[in-house]
This record gives sequence, structure tokens and C-alpha cells, in this order.
Amino acid sequence: MKKVITYGTYDLLHHGHVKLLERAKALGDYLIVGVTADDFDVSRGKINVQQSLIERVEAIRATGIADDIIVEEYEGQKIDDIKRYNIDIFTVGSDWIGKFDYLNEFCQVIYLPRTEGISSSELRSEDRRLRLGLVGEYQYINKYVKEASVVNGLTVSHIYAEHTDNIEKENKCLVTSLDYEAFLNEVDAVFIASRPELHYEQIKSALTKKKHILCESPIALSEEKCIELFALAEQNDCVLMDAIKTAYATAFSRLLLLAKTGKIGKVVSIDATCTSLMNRERIKALNNEWKSICAWGPTALLPIFQLLGTNFIKKDIVTKYLSKTKKFDAYTKINFVYPNATATVQIGKGVKSEGDLVIMGTEGFFYVPSPWWKTEYFEVRYENPADNKRIFYQLEGEGIRNELVSFVRSIQGLRTVIHIDKNVSVRISKIIEDFETGKDVTEIVF
Repeated sequence: MKKVITYGTYDLLHHGHVKLLERAKALGDYLIVGVTADDFDVSRGKINVQQSLIERVEAIRATGIADDIIVEEYEGQKIDDIKRYNIDIFTVGSDWIGKFDYLNEFCQVIYLPRTEGISSSELRSEDRRLRLGLVGEYQYINKYVKEASVVNGLTVSHIYAEHTDNIEKENKCLVTSLDYEAFLNEVDAVFIASRPELHYEQIKSALTKKKHILCESPIALSEEKCIELFALAEQNDCVLMDAIKTAYATAFSRLLLLAKTGKIGKVVSIDATCTSLMNRERIKALNNEWKSICAWGPTALLPIFQLLGTNFIKKDIVTKYLSKTKKFDAYTKINFVYPNATATVQIGKGVKSEGDLVIMGTEGFFYVPSPWWKTEYFEVRYENPADNKRIFYQLEGEGIRNELVSFVRSIQGLRTVIHIDKNVSVRISKIIEDFETGKDVTEIVF
């Protein structure tokens, strides 16, 4: 097999970039594309890069040309990569003629003619931004304003909130006085982070107006309503995405990939714990506070459903309510039995535990330390400690930035880059529905 490698910034990917990649691919059997990291570009004095690294990587992946994509992060990496991947041919555009002749010592160097008349600089001058409206009044709305500001092609134009106490001062100018229907007319897409019981009607109204939706999970509080919303989104050619930011953390995505490729053998058990201890009096006072099953359930269920699937054969739910009204679960535990595996979720806003993730396999296990839902690194552990590895990936914006990039790319039709399958979203809604209706639920007292 003849391996080819090429590198570039690929800012605002255009036809010229694609043609160059196609020519590079034609030189061999396997093409590796190196995308230059933001920090490395800055260190080389190339500061006019409009798109983030994740945007540029996703754009390359969307072409379907690259067999593998890597990130160029330091001076001299090209030599390291050529040796590491057993490269036969290094290639770049003809505007770099002579610059990389020193690599002839390690492999063949080929300079390819570039497509004339197409410039990323010209494309950068075009302003094509998607107007995003935010719905909700919780503190993390402010994080979405911040992260949206660095996502190319996206701008937060309005915030629709019942209360503004948690909206930061610099963002209050975005709060609209319009009613919800009028608000929808002023935006192209909506991020919904309101109370879970409001999601269904708000999403349905937005989809009826053909607005794209990113919604804080759960999308709906019943399986039937969740399925209905996905069907409406498809009917109106709209994107409907479940907003669990963990799914868009690079380290988490890498963890799933390694697990699926047998890095620890067959997965036989998954234990996910998510807690955030709140003051009991505060919980009682906040009638609109997200209960534990909604606040932490979707996140904790994510690795289980993405690795083991949604077709478990048995489940049982154990919960402790804060009071006799059963409006708020202080602690909830869910056990799943699969044909060849088991899984446990522990979540709570009235208890505290180490928030880690453990994935057990027949040959080793993955350990993700607390807070695992903000995955930056994880450990692969084996019987022989000498074989253990720690794997690190930078987490930009807690995964929100990557989530927004994927949302925009899906809307633009470049590629479906939604990391959460709709079957997972529907199953999450079903679990919460079962909890609310008391199916398979046992209450404990402590």
C-alpha cells in the first residue's frame, strides 16, 4: 500500500482545496491529511485563520477524501509523521516549491499545481452568519453566547428568557421582549435550554416555522413525543439535535472509538456517576429546578447507549425523592442488563460522589476521572501496569464549541455530523417517561 501525506490550514474549505486533495489521493492508496492547529498557525505568524480547528477538521472529513486526519501541532512534526505512518509520498501545493525538499531524505516529495482564481482570503470577506436564538434562563446560557462568538458562521441574535437573573450583564442586551412566536421569526435556529416540560411545545412551534433546533436533553418527556418531533424535523427538512455537550468532546469521541475497536476486549460493564450537590432548601425553593433524572440522566446514559446500544433486556430504577410530593429526585440509580453486558447509572443533585466513568472489558478497562462529562483525558488500564496509557485531548469550551460547529455544519448540509443518534435521544426520553410514570421504579428512604 502506497501512503501519501499532505498538510494545510484548510480555512474556509473551497473547490481549490478539494481538487488538491483529490490529486494527492490519486498519488497513492491511502491519504493522510494533516490539519494545522490554531496555536501552530499563530506561532508561524499566520493569524488570519477564521475557522477553529474543529471546524476545519470537520470540513476535511466531510469531503470523504481523507483516509485519516491528524493535527499538526509543532515544528518538525512532518518528519515524525512520515516515520510514524511509513509514508511513501509527501505532497503540497506548487506555491511551496522548494520549501520541503529536505523531506526527500525520508520519502518522495511532490509539489502539485494549485487551482487558480480561488482564494480563502476572498471567502473570509463574505459574511454568511446563521442567527441563533437562545431559549432559557439558566446560567449556562451565557456559555453558549461565549462559545457561539468563536464559531464561524454563527451569531447569537436574541435570548428568550422568562427571568434574567442568571443572564450576565453583557448579555442582557440580547434578551428580547418579543413573545415566543415573534422571537422565532427573528432567528434561523434555536438552542433550547428551558425547563424540560416546555421542550416539546417550544420545539414543535419552532419546527413548524422550519427553524433548526439544538435542545438540551431530554428533547421530550415521552417516547411518543420525541419520535413525533424527529418526524416533524425530517418532514420540514430541519436539523433537530440533542445537546449533550459531552458527546462532542474529542477525548470522549476517541474513548468510544477505542472501545468499539476492541482496545479493552469486549465491553462487559459500564458504570457512570454524575452528581452535583445542591442545598436542600434551595431545591425546595426553586420550583423550576431541573430534577436529577433530567439534569444528569441524559449525560450518564450517553456512554451506555452509545457503546451497548438501546436494546437492553431489563432495567430497574431506584430513587430517593426529596419530599413526599415526589417532585424532585435527590438520588436515582438505574441498572441495565444486556444480553452480554451490564451497566449502572448513578445520578443526583441531593447526594455527592466521585463523578467518574469506568468501562470494564475482558482485556482491560477505561477509567475517566471526575468530572468525566468534561472529558479531557482518560486512562487505558491493563493487568500489567507497564501497558497502561493516558490519553489527552484539549477540551475547547466544555464541548459546547464543537457541538455548535456540528450544528452549523449539519444545517449547511456539508455533512451530517450529529454525534447523538436519534434512537439514543428517543430512548433517553423513554427512560425519563418510565421514571415519571413509576415504571420499574422503587423508592427508597434515607
